[in-house]
Amino acid sequence: MRLVKLLANLGYGTRKEVQIAIRNGWVTDRAGNALKADARTAHDDILFDDEPLDPAQGMVLLLNKPVGYTCSTKDQGRLVYDLLPDRFRYRKPVLSTVGRLDRDTTGALLFTDDGTLLHRIISPKADVPKVYEAVLDRPLKGDEAALFASGTFLLDNDDKPLLPAELEVLGEKHARLTLHEGRYHQVRRMFAATGNHVTALARVRIGNLTLDGLEAGKWRLLDAGDLAKVFGE
Repeated sequence: MRLVKLLANLGYGTRKEVQIAIRNGWVTDRAGNALKADARTAHDDILFDDEPLDPAQGMVLLLNKPVGYTCSTKDQGRLVYDLLPDRFRYRKPVLSTVGRLDRDTTGALLFTDDGTLLHRIISPKADVPKVYEAVLDRPLKGDEAALFASGTFLLDNDDKPLLPAELEVLGEKHARLTLHEGRYHQVRRMFAATGNHVTALARVRIGNLTLDGLEAGKWRLLDAGDLAKVFGE
């Protein structure tokens, strides 16, 4: 791929803006040599403003989503893309969230520009469990674990029972819930159906991938080992 197209696809600017950056000598190889617009230098050997290029298509990153951010590129208010470098939202193919977390839910959120990988992760056939920790308004009654694990639990306005889910009691008003599917506001609706209300909710694990000390609002790129954890390896 020609250098101009490569940089534009990675979100570093429009083709015109990228051409200006190249003419100004901001795009070099690792030896410091300015590159021309028709250069076909290897991706890993290209620097933009003395920094290595972002990964090529197939990039995956993990964000520790704070409360108050929406998983959208167009909604009003604070968006999860505001927490990433501006150029990421202009990548082609688009960098998409893998599933969604509502505005008031925090924790592990994946992004990728690999559509095949995205669908592989969210596909029910992959059975990638998502683990949440919920803080509740009222004490647990004690029958929630059996109800959620039954495979017959039906939410309002749904015509198909939920897949069995595992509940671990962490405290009187604190629980960890492992889901094997992803329905709209599922955790909140499950507890609401038991007469309770979720006051705080965080996704703490996707497959075997955890936040591992990643601070709220921060992100990191994932490698092959991280992706293996997503699929339980």
